[in-house]
Parts: sequence; C-alpha cells; structure tokens
Amino acid sequence: MGVYSERVLPRLINFACGAKSAHPNRARVCADLSGEVVEIGFGSGHNVPFYPAAVTRVAAVEPADLAWKLAAERVAKSSVPIERSGLDGQALPYPDDTFDAALSTWSMCTIPDLEAALLELRRVLRPGGTLHFLEHGYAPDESVVRWQRRLEPINKRIVGGCHLTRKIGDAVTAAGFEIVELEQFYEDGAPKAMGALSRGIATSA
Repeated sequence: MGVYSERVLPRLINFACGAKSAHPNRARVCADLSGEVVEIGFGSGHNVPFYPAAVTRVAAVEPADLAWKLAAERVAKSSVPIERSGLDGQALPYPDDTFDAALSTWSMCTIPDLEAALLELRRVLRPGGTLHFLEHGYAPDESVVRWQRRLEPINKRIVGGCHLTRKIGDAVTAAGFEIVELEQFYEDGAPKAMGALSRGIATSA
C-alpha cells in the first residue's frame, strides 16, 4: 500500500461517492434491509443515512483506515449501531449463518477475488438471507462496452483496481445466490462507461 492508496484514493472515493445524484439509488438499495446486516466496502459511510429503522446493527467491512476515519461523523450520528469488524470481504471474520442481510454498493468492482467475497457472503448469511447490491459494471450496449474495455486498464490504475466490465448479475448467480430483483440502467449525469449500474436483491439458499 503506497501513499496514493492510503492517503489520496480514500479521499477521492469519498468525494465521488458522496454525490447527491446517488442518493435516490442508495435509498432504494437500502430500503428493504432489516435485522443484522453486513456491509462490504463500507467506505466512508455514505449508505448510513439510508439504513431503515428495521436494521438492528451493521457490521462494516472496510480495509482503508482513512475511509473509516472519514466515516466517523456519519457513524456517530447513526441511530443504527455500526461497528467496523472486518477488513477483507474475501475472508469475513464471522461464523456461518450470522446475518439477515448483506449490502454492497460500488464495491464489487474493486474486490480482487469477487467469487471468494460472494461465497463468503453466502456463508455468513442465514438461510433465506438477502444480498442487496448496487454496482457498476458491464454495460448493456456493445458500443459502451467497447469504451469500457479501452478505459478499464487506466481506470484500474487510478481507482484502486476498479473494473468496468464485471458482469455483476452473473457473478452473483455463479456464487449460488438466486436473484429475485434486478434492474440495469445508466446513472444520471455519469459517463455511460462508468455509470452502467445493476441494482438488485438476491437470496441465499
């Protein structure tokens, strides 16, 4: 981990992910959460204001110390208890069948081994638990995909390994989840290559 990754990138991500234009999508992906929730890629806590009252606690998984510090004010104001209790979504420090739901927003793009992370989420979810996700990835239009492929090598360097062409729905299904809701669309105001979003809910058997 260099100075850029530790001190600069978390601030850039905090700024970019704090856009008000993302608030409606954050509200929608969080709306049906309830019970005990594990959130991977917690970042600087931009989902915190959108946790519904039905959530009883959140276990925050976030590798960047600076991102957690930037989240401090949001965490302090939250009516939901939040604890940073994991650093790596690929190896979650929780027993099997611990959580009622999992949340991931703009995180699956950067996890080096996404399959391992999704299998870990299945492991720690109780039977019938739900994965709520809002992610950018592979665009529905081939003309946009061509640009994604061109830009991806540069984007991965600048944005901490962020992939533009991951097929999120396919990855979730391949990990053994059953997708019950899935919406694919372009984020308002974002370049299509960066803003091809998948928002959905999947269940764990």
